[in-house]
Amino acid sequence: MRGTLYIVAAPSGAGKSSIVNAVLARDPQISLSISFTSRQPRPGERHAEHYNFVGAEEFQRMIDAGDFFEHARVHNDWKGTARQSVEPQLSAGQDVLLEIDWQGARQVRAKVPDAVSVFILPPSRAALEDRMRKRAQDSEAVIQQRLAAAREEMSHYGEFDYVIVNDVFERAVDEMHAIFTASRLRRDRQVARHGKLISALLAE
Repeated sequence: MRGTLYIVAAPSGAGKSSIVNAVLARDPQISLSISFTSRQPRPGERHAEHYNFVGAEEFQRMIDAGDFFEHARVHNDWKGTARQSVEPQLSAGQDVLLEIDWQGARQVRAKVPDAVSVFILPPSRAALEDRMRKRAQDSEAVIQQRLAAAREEMSHYGEFDYVIVNDVFERAVDEMHAIFTASRLRRDRQVARHGKLISALLAE
């Protein structure tokens, strides 16, 4: 049975990565696709763990070669998901999670209409700014740029299947895990998984 593709997006500072990491630690059936980016690593970020860090020229070469499942320019840098990070895993029955922005999510939905998408919102704009500042990873100019972009990013929440408000972290993690559980219990997935059982139960 083919795996399910999950998309998780949020404005910068909404807590997306923290929620995703907590859910992945709880759910071994999902693997995280590590995105490529042309930006420099932030303090504490490691290559092939947080992102695959490549230069702008290398990223452009990959675009030209058709290596990306999706890609978009975000905050003046490129981000993208490599094809080899998605298709082989889905074909092998592994669920895959993409932690991407709304532009990439739109590209993915066009290619995989049955992908399950989740958008994470902060509890307030003040909380969003506070979280950005507490990370202490960006300059004031970058923080102001990200705050200006956040409203535009959040305006696309309506394109997603589910919306989570990250007010209480533990609750947000529970809610995302519930989405993944419910997705696996959809009728079509259960028929594919338990076809023989259902046939036996309904036999004359």
